[in-house]
Amino acid sequence: MIDISVVVPLLNEEESLHELSEWIDRVALENKLNYELIFVDDGSTDDSWKVINDLASENKSIKAIRFRRNYGKSAALNEGFKIAQGSVVITMDADLQDSPDEIPELFEMIKYQGFDMVSGWKKKRHDPISKTLPSRFFNATTRRISGIPLHDFNCGLKAYSHDLVKNLEVHGEMHRYIPVIAKWTGFKKIGEKVVQHRARKYGRTKFGMSRFVKGYLDLLSITFVSKFGQRPMHLFGALGSLLFFLGFLIAGYLAYAKFFMAAYRMTERPLFYFGLLAMILGTQLFLTGFLAELISLQTRDKQSYHIKETINFNKESIT
Repeated sequence: MIDISVVVPLLNEEESLHELSEWIDRVALENKLNYELIFVDDGSTDDSWKVINDLASENKSIKAIRFRRNYGKSAALNEGFKIAQGSVVITMDADLQDSPDEIPELFEMIKYQGFDMVSGWKKKRHDPISKTLPSRFFNATTRRISGIPLHDFNCGLKAYSHDLVKNLEVHGEMHRYIPVIAKWTGFKKIGEKVVQHRARKYGRTKFGMSRFVKGYLDLLSITFVSKFGQRPMHLFGALGSLLFFLGFLIAGYLAYAKFFMAAYRMTERPLFYFGLLAMILGTQLFLTGFLAELISLQTRDKQSYHIKETINFNKESIT
């Protein structure tokens, strides 16, 4: 039985990989933890894969996946979770800003304190203000919408139970919303731990405004899917019925006015077109809900990613 699986997604981090793998190995040995280290190369264009190959030849605890192109951090985590065998799964970034010294305590919180998930909180950050201010705004919004009292949803250093990661599927930019997905999946014991945050030692940050915008779009998507993914008729059907009923009332009033109030030229009144539009939109929304309900009953194929190479396991094991 493997105690911990450390999943590390990476993109162009060749300088830091030696130090990171040696650090994780040292921490695991000192704490007598049986471990596997899973690198997921998200389409790096530098020598990251060559470095991983060299490391794996010296340390059989290292496994790796190499994507043919860049799919994003969510895809890398998703594929890493598929092959993780540890009773506790820990994720961290490859840039050395996350400290492997946090691993033993994270392991204890999942294994012996009964948490389904523990999220790191970088209380003291070593990032430029252009990154910290959007992050604070993002975290405050996500806390309010999700109802989960975490300070740092986007911290790369997290720990999960084996059961949780095998019931997760993340894509798009949804890795930052894993606590939200976990809660709505039924894993509600979610904790938080203050963790060290180190200044970036090599390379440069992958953060940009495009990721910030995509993250908010994914938050809206998760909120909608979690509430109405299995019952779309509850949303579209309700809105459609409301609009149709409103249009029906307008049509009824106009008919009454024509026959009992001697009003003429009813089709020239703006109210007539509002009523007609409401009935048409109501019918369309109702039909949309009905079709979405049928589609939701069908089995949805999972997202697949093109894997170029693997180390220490077969591609077939993650298909």
